[in-house]
Amino acid sequence: MGRRMWGAAMLRAETYEEVEADRSANLQAFGVVLLSSVSAGVGSLSNSGGAGILYAIAAALAGWWVWAYLTYLVGTRLLPVAGTRADHGELLRTIGFSSTPGLFFVLALIAPLASFVFVLCGIWMLAAMVVAVRQALDYEAAGGTLRALCVCAIGFPIYVLLFAVSLLILGPWPL
Repeated sequence: MGRRMWGAAMLRAETYEEVEADRSANLQAFGVVLLSSVSAGVGSLSNSGGAGILYAIAAALAGWWVWAYLTYLVGTRLLPVAGTRADHGELLRTIGFSSTPGLFFVLALIAPLASFVFVLCGIWMLAAMVVAVRQALDYEAAGGTLRALCVCAIGFPIYVLLFAVSLLILGPWPL
């Protein structure tokens, strides 16, 4: 699992292809999302307290499932290419591993670095997500990265809307 996490963090396409094809990697992907969410919760302890860790875990796991499904729908229904063959599980696995850079959220405990850490990790995770989506949806031809970015751009407002609804229901998480 560590080798795969390293490859995912380094944005290696072959790592995402390996995870996509390995149906037994679902639990590993779950573990990566869990570790990343715990790191985010710990990194925000000064703002959210212990309850923030629980919220970070719940939000990350629910968000992971919803995001994988949204990217599956957008990528296979709205923006497929001739070679697009994917299922929800493939996107769960690749997107799960794309959360590896989130392990560094724990560095936000260092107060002067907190904002920088959250922004940097967020950008790194977005880049990993685009690679994960590109590989899972088999966007191999020229323009594949742009197409994967478009899938993320189309799905993201829907994800944000669902997240906003969860905040209205559960209350805000002070990050």
